[in-house]
Amino acid sequence: MSSKPLVSVIIIFLNEEKFLQEAIRSVFAQTYDNWELLLVDDGSADTSSKIALRYANEYPEKVHSLEHQDHQNRGMSAARNLGIRSAKGEYIAFLDADDVWLPNILDEQVAILEGHPAAVMVYGALLWWYSWTGNPDDMRRDHMRALRVPPNTLVKPPIPLIQCLQGQGLKPSGYLIRRKTVEAVGGFEEDFLGLNEDQVFCAKVCLNETVFVSGQCWYKYRQHPDSACAVAKTTAQWHPTRLMFLNWLEGYLSRQGARNTEVWKVLKKELWPYRHPALHRLFSRGRYRVGQMERVSKRIARRMWFAALPNRLHVQLAGSASHPPVGRVGFASLRRTTPISRVWGSDRGLPIDRYYIERFLSVHASDVRGHVLEIGSDTYTRRFGGDQVARSDVLFVAEGNPKATIVADLTSNNHIPSGIFDCILLTQTLQFIYDVRAALRTLDRILKPDGILLATFPGISQISRYDMDRWGDYWRFTSLSSRRLFEEVFPSAQVTVEAHGNVLTALTFLHGLAVQELRQEELDFQDPDYEVLIAVRAVKPPTAR
Repeated sequence: MSSKPLVSVIIIFLNEEKFLQEAIRSVFAQTYDNWELLLVDDGSADTSSKIALRYANEYPEKVHSLEHQDHQNRGMSAARNLGIRSAKGEYIAFLDADDVWLPNILDEQVAILEGHPAAVMVYGALLWWYSWTGNPDDMRRDHMRALRVPPNTLVKPPIPLIQCLQGQGLKPSGYLIRRKTVEAVGGFEEDFLGLNEDQVFCAKVCLNETVFVSGQCWYKYRQHPDSACAVAKTTAQWHPTRLMFLNWLEGYLSRQGARNTEVWKVLKKELWPYRHPALHRLFSRGRYRVGQMERVSKRIARRMWFAALPNRLHVQLAGSASHPPVGRVGFASLRRTTPISRVWGSDRGLPIDRYYIERFLSVHASDVRGHVLEIGSDTYTRRFGGDQVARSDVLFVAEGNPKATIVADLTSNNHIPSGIFDCILLTQTLQFIYDVRAALRTLDRILKPDGILLATFPGISQISRYDMDRWGDYWRFTSLSSRRLFEEVFPSAQVTVEAHGNVLTALTFLHGLAVQELRQEELDFQDPDYEVLIAVRAVKPPTAR
């Protein structure tokens, strides 16, 4: 048994007393014997927790029961990440608590990955399983989900990613993946609590990696009315979460510099009904199909282009600094007294200020190391720190944030020990703190000597109504006011201030448009008179002052 690579099997569950034991038994029934089973409780309130503990106590060398420190429901992604952090195996397999493996899945999948070192993952066909009910009608509904690629082949990117986009994504219960790959992509995105979290993970893996596709069916994908997918479809959650995934993927591909035209073409096609719902509804009622919808929209766009031709010629002749005559400015969709999006464009793609924040943090990613403190979440710590981070803490001002490890007010709470953090990430927070000077003094105090503060805050932005109604939204900054404030606490030579934005990004950000609706050169152009985002890097001196 010691000569076989260890497989870490992760089963997450939330109130799955009806199916959990059957899933566990299917792991014990494996012909492959070198596995460990991690049972992760995501805040269950039924007897499924007792089932997991019983197996852990009965088979302590094989089965381990895990739960979040706060015993709360934190979502599928956080639960899977907890299992990943505890896994010891060279390979990782996920089994949903309501699915069932066939006995040969680990034996055959390990053999495939051992024999194909270029592949990071292996998956096969799945059986849509209705007959578990024993109902004769359900027995006739069982069917195999066909694969869209030739079986028993190595499939290179971007084909697996395109499958995800087209609704043929991989189900967690069906694949085996190398642990080093899971760690390299940063595990699951915890902003995705339930639906599409698996597609997000697979998209990250399949963007650049080769996978092995088998024609073999290794598990039963249980169909029942209480599954996450079934509930989403009956509660109108399906399309909003699908749009959230597509918007995330658009931003992720942009950040990764993905250039494959086929991927972008398919993504654009999948986003079209969401970005143009009125046209989609209009054409989908009749005999028109997607291709005809696109052709009609292109004809409309051409007519609009010709209508705007006089202005275009004026701009070409006068240059980019031209001033259209009064009455000739085309407001189009922006001529409105309400914004296009009140959530900074997060419902349309990546918010413009987040583009600037992430660019700033990527430049200073080497600073995100050691013991890191982040406000509100550990998302940027994980993304930009990775293996450089030895310990991560999350600070929040009030109780109720499941990710918070420290609950404190930066302006008045002194129970945070001094000199303990190598890096502090303070993104989009200072505007909500009335006593900014007190907060900066606290941040300086809790930094180690040579510790680094990476801070961002708005210059031009809408009010955050959520925060205004809870603790206040007090300030908007300029690069000059930021420098003077930070130099009151940190040495001038150790403070670097930069501003990002221009009149176009300021205007579109106020309207709630997203990064994907602007061109790269428009985002990157810097106009010192239009500061959308301020970013500061401040370093504490090596010795106490």
